[in-house]
Amino acid sequence: MTKSAVFLDMDDVPHLSDAEKKKILAGVPPWQLQARKSGIPGHGVGAIYPIPENVMLIDPIEIPKHWPRSYGMDPGWNCTAVIWFAWDVDNVYVDKDNIRRCPAVAYDEYYRGQADPAVHVAAINRRGSWIPGVIDPAAQKARGHDGELLIDAYRGLGLNVSKADNTVVTGLIQCWDMLSTQQLRIFSTLTNWRKEIRLYRRDEKGEIIKKNDHLMDAMRYNVMSGREVAKVPPAGAAGGLPWFAWDPAMATQGGVWSG
Repeated sequence: MTKSAVFLDMDDVPHLSDAEKKKILAGVPPWQLQARKSGIPGHGVGAIYPIPENVMLIDPIEIPKHWPRSYGMDPGWNCTAVIWFAWDVDNVYVDKDNIRRCPAVAYDEYYRGQADPAVHVAAINRRGSWIPGVIDPAAQKARGHDGELLIDAYRGLGLNVSKADNTVVTGLIQCWDMLSTQQLRIFSTLTNWRKEIRLYRRDEKGEIIKKNDHLMDAMRYNVMSGREVAKVPPAGAAGGLPWFAWDPAMATQGGVWSG
């Protein structure tokens, strides 16, 4: 979709003026607009990604086999969240900073709390044990119940995970750029991602509300670091459940993916 088409979709966001929409399309995130208008320090208040869902979401497609895959992972006892990307190497583009990037589609998610790492690893590897991931760098400091470093525990159980770039502001801007220009498209079947993005916002002090944001963090890790580790499916590999095999019965009560 062209920038002009995205501009028309932004008419669904009534609080944005025509001038603000033009600035957003020029790469100025909405929280910077708010800060410039109000003079309030920080990044403003409200939704972090106030982008109409019809700009971000697509119906599932069959992903070309030669597109590399990666996942971003945000581990935690209350919730461990993972989001898988396929990188569109056929349509490389140059961003506003003159950097060559690949578009991506987010095609699968995992969302479960209060389970041991072995449970998460089994679910992740079902999507393709050959797929490398990037993980919250805090996992290099956090320890499990037995005192083992979390990242070592996951690697010992068979995950190929690397430390993600956790530069927050740059990551938010890059996610905003990709989502708003449709360089990152999200399968409409990712129900937990859809729930989180609707709640992902800043408080009256401009601070990110750190609640129900696990997939938002996992997405940011994948945007910032996933392409560097992504791999093409090996010959004969099952790339996880294809989109057309997904069925609502696979989700537990409340929409949490059972893995």
